Amino acid sequence: MRHVAFVGLGSNLGHPRRRLARALAALARLPRSRLVAASHNYVSAPVDCIDPQPDYVNAVAKLHTALTPSALLNRMRSIERRQGRRRQVPARRNAARVLDLDLLMFGRRRLSRPHLSLPHPRMHERAFVLRPLIDIAPTARIPGRGAAKTWLRRARGQRIARTRTHFWRK
Repeated sequence: MRHVAFVGLGSNLGHPRRRLARALAALARLPRSRLVAASHNYVSAPVDCIDPQPDYVNAVAKLHTALTPSALLNRMRSIERRQGRRRQVPARRNAARVLDLDLLMFGRRRLSRPHLSLPHPRMHERAFVLRPLIDIAPTARIPGRGAAKTWLRRARGQRIARTRTHFWRK
């Protein structure tokens, strides 16, 4: 069975656009999965951060996958580690990072576990997720929340702008 999964990508350290391009290439090589779309890149201001940090570059990818949500998340964490991401314990929420991959949605699945929540619990509040999601899925609906376009209108005060795009191709 193939599921549709959306993955959020973000980076604000060490050549963010290149990191996103490498992450997309790695997502395209995942077993039992196929990368079918990737949004444009967007530059956005950090959200809910204590310390000053550089702007982020963000994108969203669409996958068809036969992996389970947990298996996909584990593969995503492996991609982050290969690019130098080290998760701190305890975790520092919204800290600057070389690469952040978030499993945003997995079909219509709703799930709440300590290591995985679906849909991503804050995606509906973040223009840097919603704008690129709508690029590749204009009619996307967030399970339990409704149309992504409706939520993007509510987030219009957040600074986000399209920027040069990575080099991934279908």
